[in-house]
Amino acid sequence: MNILTFTTLYPSDSRPNHGLFVEHRIRRVAESEQVQLRVLAPVAWFPSSHPRFGNYAALARTPRHDQRFGLTIDHPRFPLIPKIGMNLTPWTMAAAMVLPMRKIIDEGFDFQLIDAHFLYPDGVAAALLGQWFNKPVVLTGRGTDITLIPQYRWPRHMITWACQRSAAVITVCQALKQALIPLGIPDEHIQVLPNGVDLDLFRPWDRETARRELGMTGMTLLSVGHLVQRKGHDIPIRALTALPEVRLVIAGGGGTFEDDNELALKQLAHDLGVADRVHFAGAVPQTQLPRYYSAADILVLASAREGWANVLLEAMACGLPVIASPVWGTPEVVTAPEAGVLMNERSVDGLLDAYARLTVAMPQRSMTRNYAEKFSWDKTTQGQMDLFQKILHKRPSA
Repeated sequence: MNILTFTTLYPSDSRPNHGLFVEHRIRRVAESEQVQLRVLAPVAWFPSSHPRFGNYAALARTPRHDQRFGLTIDHPRFPLIPKIGMNLTPWTMAAAMVLPMRKIIDEGFDFQLIDAHFLYPDGVAAALLGQWFNKPVVLTGRGTDITLIPQYRWPRHMITWACQRSAAVITVCQALKQALIPLGIPDEHIQVLPNGVDLDLFRPWDRETARRELGMTGMTLLSVGHLVQRKGHDIPIRALTALPEVRLVIAGGGGTFEDDNELALKQLAHDLGVADRVHFAGAVPQTQLPRYYSAADILVLASAREGWANVLLEAMACGLPVIASPVWGTPEVVTAPEAGVLMNERSVDGLLDAYARLTVAMPQRSMTRNYAEKFSWDKTTQGQMDLFQKILHKRPSA
C-alpha cells in the first residue's frame, strides 16, 4: 500500500513539538513494513522569520522538504487569510496542494489512499483533494476539531460533508465518536483507534537523580502543555494557596500571539503570593520529558478540552500518577486507581479534592507503569492497517 499522510499537524526543526502525536502514529504504521508512506504537511505562508514574530516566524522557518525517521515530508505553503480564514482555509489549502500532489505522483509515488489528520480545515481539504484526484480518504478526528469547531455553522457543515464522503472516519476516543454521530455520521462509519504511548522513550528514570538535576524538593506537581488558556495551568497555580508545602513545575512553551498565556500565568502566581513555588520550565523536548515525569510526584492535567491526552500516558509510563479533569476522552484513559484520579469538577476545589483522594493512597510507581503498558501502539497500528486494506480491497483499481 502507498499511503499519503495529509496534515498541518507535523513536527519540524522549527517546531519540534508540533503535532508529535500524528508523527508517533504514522511512524508505527511505517515500521509495520506493510505500507510505503509519504507525508504532505502544509504550512501557512508567513512573510518573515524574524524571532519577534514568535510562532508565526517558526512557520516561515519550516523547511520545504524534510526527512524524519526515514519518512519524506513536504511542507508546501498555502495562503491563510486573517479574520475570515476559518471559512476559506479548506479551499485555499486544497487549491494550493494540487501542484505539490501532482509533483509527488510524477516523482513515482502514486499513492492509493489519503490519510488525513484533524477534521478542519485539514480533513475538509483532504476530502476535496480526494475527489479531485479520485483517491479514497480516511479522516482522523482528534479533539478540538470535534469538541469546538463544529459550534460554528459553516465549518460544521463542511466537516459533515467531508466525513460523509470519506471512506472512513477514525476518532481517538469513544467520546469523540459519540459527538460525531449527531452531525449525521453513521456509527458504523466511525472507528475508534486510541493513541498509544512509546514505552521505550517514556520509561522511569532514576528518581533521585532526576530530582537532583531538576532541583525538585518536597511534594511537586507537574503541569505539561502549551501555555494557553484551555490547558488550565491557572488551576494548579490557584490551588497552591491551599497547599502551602507543595511546589509546581509547568513545562510548556507559549502559544501564538492570540492565545499566549505565559505573562498572565506568571502575574497570577505573583498576585497570589506563590511565585516562589512555581517554576516555568519552558518548552521541554520530548526526549527530556521522562526526566520531569520521573522527578515529579503527581501530574496535573486541568484542560478544558482534550481528545485523547497523550501527556497522561506519557506520565504513567514513567510511573507518575495523574490528576485530570473529566473531559472528553480523559475518563477513558484514567480508569483505575493505579493510574490516578479524575477531578469531580474542573475547578480549584475539584483539584484539591482529587489531590486529597490521591495522596491518601498513592499507587506504587511500578503499578502506574504497568497500567500504562496496556496502551502500546500495536493494536492501533494493526487497526489502521486492517482499515486501509479493507478500503483498498473494495476499489477496482486497488
